[in-house]
Amino acid sequence: MRRPRGPRKTPKTLQHHSEQVVAALKADPSKLELIKDNLEYYRQQRHLKRGFLLAIERFDWVFSAHSDVDEICDALLRDDYIGKRLRRYPLLYKGVLDD
Repeated sequence: MRRPRGPRKTPKTLQHHSEQVVAALKADPSKLELIKDNLEYYRQQRHLKRGFLLAIERFDWVFSAHSDVDEICDALLRDDYIGKRLRRYPLLYKGVLDD
């Protein structure tokens, strides 16, 4: 018998990564431009999984709804559908943690 599907939980490694990204963004809000560049780069790729495309779309929503780095970071860490979707794809944050 199949176990009923509940809401997906973010794995601890992705949660830790997201917390590091948020800390880096709060320390240097100009790194939001790296995320926007990553979104544009991956948006131009031809063969992406549907989930990855949804994450890009959700990030566009977050950027259009919030202009403050604290609000964007809150949306990233929120335990709702959008927050979970954004945390699932660490490639979107490529370069944010690299010094």
